[in-house]
Amino acid sequence: MSQNLFEGTAEQAQKLTDCINAHRGEAGALMPILHEAQSIYGYLPAEVQTVIAEELNIPLAEVYGVATFYSQFTLNPKGKHKISVCLGTACYVKGSDKILEAVEKELRIGCGECTPDRKFSIDSCRCVGACGLAPVMIVDDEVYGKLTPAEVTEILNGYISD
Repeated sequence: MSQNLFEGTAEQAQKLTDCINAHRGEAGALMPILHEAQSIYGYLPAEVQTVIAEELNIPLAEVYGVATFYSQFTLNPKGKHKISVCLGTACYVKGSDKILEAVEKELRIGCGECTPDRKFSIDSCRCVGACGLAPVMIVDDEVYGKLTPAEVTEILNGYISD
């Protein structure tokens, strides 16, 4: 995925170093460091995982294993606007798979990816608790329900200009 090239700043690197130093030697230090690293960068790129592994003197496979095991961590960057399409049973039965396809087609990226300009990222989820509004898509904190694939373009166009 060449569109997701890592671009960290010196300030982010310093924050990561400070975080690692603050937790160095603590039992279970990896989890809080990964949480803080994701907070700093917005995701856990391979380059950041490598720094963490080297600084803690643990195998990169261990860092990667923890980062991929827990669902709160992501290895892909997120966009300014985070889109989530519910694929829970009620939404799926009402066609949320077609909503997801429409979003992917409109943005020209797949689920779990981020647009090259980092404006949008797409994810799916299992249930947002709005089954009566199925199918549901969330953009940032805005819930859109009873959607049709034809409505996706108009909704996303509302986010393109900002």
